[in-house]
Amino acid sequence: MITDGISHAIQLAVAPVFMLTAIAGLIGALATRLGRIIDRARSLEERIHEGRLVDQPAVEATYLELRRLKVRGRVVNASVGLLALAAMMIGATVLSLFLGETTTSRVSPLVSVTFLAGVVCFVLALVGFLLETLLAGYTLQFRDQPPSPPR
Repeated sequence: MITDGISHAIQLAVAPVFMLTAIAGLIGALATRLGRIIDRARSLEERIHEGRLVDQPAVEATYLELRRLKVRGRVVNASVGLLALAAMMIGATVLSLFLGETTTSRVSPLVSVTFLAGVVCFVLALVGFLLETLLAGYTLQFRDQPPSPPR
């Protein structure tokens, strides 16, 4: 009898675990993007401190890019925070499902709240991911022709 409840609890917990897998994958993708943002910012800061930028427009363009990287980094950090919160909520869902099946406590309201909170956090993190990719694309400057030489 108790083993029936445990196996049913495990069956119920499987679906939220798939969501945890999706969350982990997105955290990995965002961590990679954050690493690239940090590497690029370090490279630009190194150029500034070594004095490799010779003219004022180049210095201003570099600081503009650093400001954009800062915004992108904050968006990525917020998205990772939302994903961590989503993972905690889904973990709480799994725990609630398991406890609800193996004990006599009534946890169905808690299951609903934790699962929905996890989904909301996940969706908000996806919005952050979209925003960061749009910001990254916005900073690209595709040129149709080579730049003209300075006069």
